[in-house]
Amino acid sequence: MLLTIRDAFDVQPHDLVNEVAVNGHVSTRNKATGQPERPCLVSVTATREQFDQLVLTQLDATECLRHLNALVSPHPHDMEAVRPFFDPDLSRYRFVDEIDIAAGLDGRPVLVSLTPTEFEHLVRQLFEATGMHSWVTQASRDDGVDAVAMNPDPLIGGLCIVQAKRYSKAVPINDVRALAGTMDDTRAGRGILVTTSWFGKQAHDFVARNGRIQLIEGPELKHLLAEHLGLDVVIGVQKGKRQPS
Repeated sequence: MLLTIRDAFDVQPHDLVNEVAVNGHVSTRNKATGQPERPCLVSVTATREQFDQLVLTQLDATECLRHLNALVSPHPHDMEAVRPFFDPDLSRYRFVDEIDIAAGLDGRPVLVSLTPTEFEHLVRQLFEATGMHSWVTQASRDDGVDAVAMNPDPLIGGLCIVQAKRYSKAVPINDVRALAGTMDDTRAGRGILVTTSWFGKQAHDFVARNGRIQLIEGPELKHLLAEHLGLDVVIGVQKGKRQPS
């Protein structure tokens, strides 16, 4: 747990991370039901100022966790869970039922001809094919969120906000800035903006400074759909007109 915090604070630039929360989960099976589960047995959070005071080579890890007021399972061998300090709350989102868009596409589908809902569900299926858990939000209550994805990886996973833009011109820089604001509001670790078109230099420069946003442009989206869903798609970008998102 302590080494994971250390590695998080070691990222460059140093002012990128001011506080780290780590949850320690274990894969097991519920003794009563036999169903797989991943209880959290230890959870700790520390600011950079707190962690800089520690000498990792000289301390006792158990005492250090107590010093940091970590939550530790009183009976870890019995898999008795604790409530994590940080656990992404998905209850704020209203999700819609899943639609299998990929299975219904024939020939070489044109992405910009899909409805906004179809495109969002196709993006959801793409992320799920890469190993993430994802859901599409209800259009009227998404607060700038088209989909929510969770990376289950215990080291680099977490909440990811997704926006899908069915555009035929460059995505405005304001859309990228809005995604960053939504990420801060929801405490999401990452944000992904997927488009059928492309992003300008301002957008790429902003993402480079932010460090937590990934941009997926039309050609990359086409490649990912072929690799993970076996779809041969046509972007269908038309000059002079931007499609609604």
